[in-house]
Amino acid sequence: VLALPVLFKQALENTEMEEGKSVSLRCELTKADATVVWKKGEAALQASAKYEMKRKGTVAELVIHNAEPEDA
Repeated sequence: VLALPVLFKQALENTEMEEGKSVSLRCELTKADATVVWKKGEAALQASAKYEMKRKGTVAELVIHNAEPEDA
């Protein structure tokens, strides 16, 4: 059986943020069971008080709390 690759149905978009507020980044995938790893550069982000990872079906979301210019 040939497995189809996971593709983006909706890719990430640049988002304006206000310093000190929360910002949400979303993408949609073609498979609900695909593994998602959020990265900043080469470093994988881990869930914490600052980074909240959500998943609902094919939609993956990263919420950055208390956003700072360094989060760009």
